[in-house]
Amino acid sequence: MNGTEKVVEHLKMTQAVINRLGRNSFWVKSWGIILIVAAMVLIARQDIQNPYFVLVLTLPTLGFWILDGYFLWQERLFRQVYDEIRAQSDTDFEMNPMKHKNKPKCSWPSAIFSLTLVIFYIVEIAFIIGVFVIIEMQ
Repeated sequence: MNGTEKVVEHLKMTQAVINRLGRNSFWVKSWGIILIVAAMVLIARQDIQNPYFVLVLTLPTLGFWILDGYFLWQERLFRQVYDEIRAQSDTDFEMNPMKHKNKPKCSWPSAIFSLTLVIFYIVEIAFIIGVFVIIEMQ
């Protein structure tokens, strides 16, 4: 296998990691929404309408937000690895994403507070608070 073929294989491996991280992020969002919908179904029952039960939903939502930020952070790091591999003419198949952690937008907090995650999870939290207010007003 020559250098170019090795680089192409290394790029495929790295892209597979990036795809897996993207799927993980999708599943975290999905499970977060499923949890909220399931809790809302429970709350719709007359005997469980405790408004503070609704506020408890913010805790797992915040946990999912942090976990989703972790997956986005890792994805950004592996995109840096991908760009590094792309510029090579031969490769040793090294994939160390942590050597890119000091680059712009390659920190965990910057991933957690990225525009897309902030909008997604603020909408979820606003929904939870809205349901709390509606139940409290009854």
